[in-house]
Amino acid sequence: MTVTIENDQLKAQISLHGAELQSLVSKANSLEYIWQADPKYWGKHAPVLFPIVGALKEDSYRYKGQTYHLPKHGFARNMDFELLEESGDTASFILSATPETKAVFPFNFELIIRYELGGDGLTVKYEVENLDEEEMFFSIGGHPAFNVPLAEGLSFEDYYLAFSPRKSRLNLPLDGNYINLEQRTLGQTNTNLALTHDMFKNDAVIFETKGLNAISICSEKSPHSVTLSYKDMPYVGIWSPYPTESPFVCIEPWCGIADTTESTGELIEKLGIQQLAGREKFSTKYAITVK
Repeated sequence: MTVTIENDQLKAQISLHGAELQSLVSKANSLEYIWQADPKYWGKHAPVLFPIVGALKEDSYRYKGQTYHLPKHGFARNMDFELLEESGDTASFILSATPETKAVFPFNFELIIRYELGGDGLTVKYEVENLDEEEMFFSIGGHPAFNVPLAEGLSFEDYYLAFSPRKSRLNLPLDGNYINLEQRTLGQTNTNLALTHDMFKNDAVIFETKGLNAISICSEKSPHSVTLSYKDMPYVGIWSPYPTESPFVCIEPWCGIADTTESTGELIEKLGIQQLAGREKFSTKYAITVK
C-alpha cells in the first residue's frame, strides 16, 4: 500500500513497507526526481536505515555480554510500518519494537517517520523514542536515490555535485565494507565534484559533516536540479552502484556509520553511535528541494 501526499507544486508517494519514499514529481513539468527501483540496477527508492547504518563486522555486535546479528543498514527498511497520520500534504508512519526486533536489537523503541511537502520541497523527519528506562544505542539515516540524468538527452557525466558551504570536508574511505580511519583525507568539497561512475569504484564516498549542509545534483546543460539539505547529521554518503553504470545517485545523510576496520564489536564503542537516555526522544530531519 502507498500513501499519496501533494500540494500545488509537488506530489509524493510513500509505501507502508519501510515507510519508503517512492516518488517525488513536479506538477509543473511532470519530472520524476526519485529513482524508480529498476532491479537491473538497484531495487530500492529511498530506504530508511535503522537501527544501524552501514555494515557491522560479521553482521554482528555485542551488548551487555550478548552477541546480536543485524544485516547491513538494519531491519526498518524491510518491515511494514503503520500509517499514523495522513492529511493532504503530510503523512506519518510508525514502527514499534516487536519480539522479532528485540531478538536482534534488544531495545523497546518507537520510530516515527514524517513526510511534509512545502513549496518546492519535501521534508523527511525522523523521531526515535526510547520506551525503556535504560539508555538505548542506535543509528539512523536516509538513503534517497535521485534520477541522473534529470533531463532527456543528457548523460550521467553531464552532472556534478555542488556542496554548500563550499569548504573541504573529511573523507572517510571504505576498506571493503568498513571505514578505514587511518586513510582519512581532506575531500575537496570546496569546489564542484564532477559525477563519474569510477568515483564509486570503492563503494560509497563518505564525508564527515558538521552544522548545516546542502548537496545539489546539477548540470550546466539543464535547469533541473535536486538538493538535499540537513543540519547536524554527522556523516553523508554518496553512492551509485559500480561497475554497473546506473542512472541514479544516492545522497545519504546519516546519524551513524559503518564499523571501522578496527572496530571492537561492542555497540557502545561503535563510531557514530547515538545514545538516547531512558524515556527520551531523538529527532532529526533532512529536506529535498527540486527545480
